Order: sequence, then structure tokens, then C-alpha cells
Amino acid sequence: MQDNNIILIGMPGAGKSTVGVLLAKVSGFSFIDTDVLIQSRENLSLQQIMQNSGEKRFRELEEMYVCGLNCKKTIVATGGSVVYSNAAMENLSRLGSIVYLEAPFHLVRQRVKNMAARGVVGAANNSLKQIYDTRKPLYEKWADMSIPTEGLDQEQVLEHILHSIESLKQNAQSA
Repeated sequence: MQDNNIILIGMPGAGKSTVGVLLAKVSGFSFIDTDVLIQSRENLSLQQIMQNSGEKRFRELEEMYVCGLNCKKTIVATGGSVVYSNAAMENLSRLGSIVYLEAPFHLVRQRVKNMAARGVVGAANNSLKQIYDTRKPLYEKWADMSIPTEGLDQEQVLEHILHSIESLKQNAQSA
């Protein structure tokens, strides 16, 4: 694997955190979950931040912390809403390869039972389907590679990521 970071994006329930931890273990990289980073720095859960200060403030915090990331040899699992911030995504693009864990809507719906409890940005005014439809093109726009996750277990998703990263690295070397 290259020395650059690997950034995981996608909807809640796509497996970013779970696969990210596994990817960190096999690569020897560090692991950062940006939602956990925000919670620990703010000393509040995502839900509390949104209830107390609103979604706009949460997105400002998310942008600030993601723009402040400066790491090497790290797997970064992002919150699903990070794609709303061009500044955050530009920083992530500079940091490494962006991998979109693509989960079809029916799988996201099955995995995300309570949007408010998970702290899903947009849940107050939109259905999960509306959020999915808004975010999907943004994930596709920013992704260096997309990994379809339907029908795959965590280890298979991990293998697909490792193979795709290796292919990307080889293509970059031959260019």
C-alpha cells in the first residue's frame, strides 16, 4: 500500500467505520472516524450537537475538523454529510485516495433504523430516500474509486478496496 491516506465516504450504514477499522489493521495505518473526532472534541454526541445547535452548526464543525486533518498513513472514515462541504472534500482529496462505499438504498434503509438517533444530517426535514438521492451524486463526484458493497461481507469489501488501491497505485506509476 502507498503512504497516502485512504478516505472512506458513503451513506450511513455503508460500512465506513467497520471496514475502516479492518483496513487499518491489515495496512498498519492509523484510523480516524471523523464523527467520533467531532464528538470527542465537542464532548457531545452528534445528536446533541444537532439538537442543541442545529444542523448548520454541526456542518460548520464537521468542515472545521475535516479541513484541519493533516495525517499520513491513516484510514479516515467520514461522516456521510462531509460531501456537502467542498472545502472539506478538497482537503480530503489532497490527503489521499477517496473510496466511495456504494450501498443501494434498500440496504441503507435496512441498516439505518433511526436517523435521528444516528445523527444523520438532513433527517429533520428530509426522508432517508431524499438524503440518499441528494448525496449519491456528490459521493460519485468526489470518489477516486467506488466499491459496490451489496452482497459482500466486510472482508470482501476490504479485499475490493485493497485491490482497487493497488490498481490505482500501478496506474499512477505507469502514467
